[in-house]
Amino acid sequence: MTHGPHTNAEPAADQGPARGRARSMTGGLFDDFRFDRVELAGSFGDLGTLLPIVVGMILINKLSPTTVFLSFGIFYILTAWYYKLPVPVQPLKAVGAIAIAFPGQITESVIGASGVIFGALLLLFSMTGLVDRLARLFTPPVVRGIQLALGLVFLRKGIELIVTKNLFMSGATGYFPGSDVNLILGCVAFALVLLLLDNKRVPAAIAAVGLGVASGFLLGGLDGQTLSLGPTSVRLMSFSLHDLWTAFIMLILPQIPLTIGNACVGTADTCSVLFPEDPKLAKAKAGSFALTMGLANLPTGFFGGVPMCHGTGGLAAHYRFGARTGGAPLMIGAIFVVLALVFGQAGFTFLTLIPNSVLGVLLIFAGLELCPLIRSLKANEEYFVALLISGISLAVPNMAWAFGIGILVDLFIRKAKIKI
Repeated sequence: MTHGPHTNAEPAADQGPARGRARSMTGGLFDDFRFDRVELAGSFGDLGTLLPIVVGMILINKLSPTTVFLSFGIFYILTAWYYKLPVPVQPLKAVGAIAIAFPGQITESVIGASGVIFGALLLLFSMTGLVDRLARLFTPPVVRGIQLALGLVFLRKGIELIVTKNLFMSGATGYFPGSDVNLILGCVAFALVLLLLDNKRVPAAIAAVGLGVASGFLLGGLDGQTLSLGPTSVRLMSFSLHDLWTAFIMLILPQIPLTIGNACVGTADTCSVLFPEDPKLAKAKAGSFALTMGLANLPTGFFGGVPMCHGTGGLAAHYRFGARTGGAPLMIGAIFVVLALVFGQAGFTFLTLIPNSVLGVLLIFAGLELCPLIRSLKANEEYFVALLISGISLAVPNMAWAFGIGILVDLFIRKAKIKI
């Protein structure tokens, strides 16, 4: 199903006739972008990661859909223009998981405060060069372990979304509550994506999302849902000292190691693997990713948006489904902006029509893109560290523990010159 990052992939520098058509239609301003159905399909590839967390936080933590999707849209567009690669924008996974699990403590103001603190810390790390010093702790076996761990987590979560009896994240029961409709739909979507995985005429991700929205509508996903147009409320947040302290202790401390390892170092490494010798890699560095995340989250936090990051899993997901340029993040960013400002609550409702199983299928194929990257390791000692990190990640709720233990074990093995 996947044979590593280069399987059936067009070289990054060679975009073929489609790129030539884009140049002739749009001029030099868009020379580094591609706009076609394959690139559009790639832009949908990360919905399996983004939507479950974002929808969960909007529904459970009572966030404004317009604030959330507008911030994601703007950050996606700015990311596309700066990196000109399919660099993803994702919700912070540790923050999202904790916020959804403890809605009584993690209020809208606490979530906003976490964005402000997170943004300020990343700007500090980037401007002082601290992120580059921290990046040295993430050696190749540690980075591959992080990527393998995320791939396995995506596989597990994807399968969970397929086998659950709940058809919709919104809580809508549909017309067949408690049945196996979600599982059956997941099997159909999996087979569809597998058949179309390398089809340029009918891209797999577009087909999967189309199947999801259509089936969600037919199965009663709109039952009892709101379809009002126009933006939802957007307001400036104020934070108490308790909000700031809760955000730092409960949300930021668990998130920072994951961000440095995955969103900064891991994303830079995955870019270099997927786009070797591409001149655009000059910007795709750990310090640059910290800077753009800091610049995006600091203002977003003051409006109560979901804290955002880049990520190796999202990059693999965009790439797996066809994204090769900044055209993919530019298109999905524009879609989110329109959803936020024009459709508001209705746009959010239509996204919740995509059944859990279809999102699960997207997650599975994103995971299958990440796992084979471990094959670049050479020595048994490197495999030991990578597998240790992935194993711990599956056993504990906070992946930061796995990264920390992996770094210490890797350092000990290298200093003691242990052979395995």
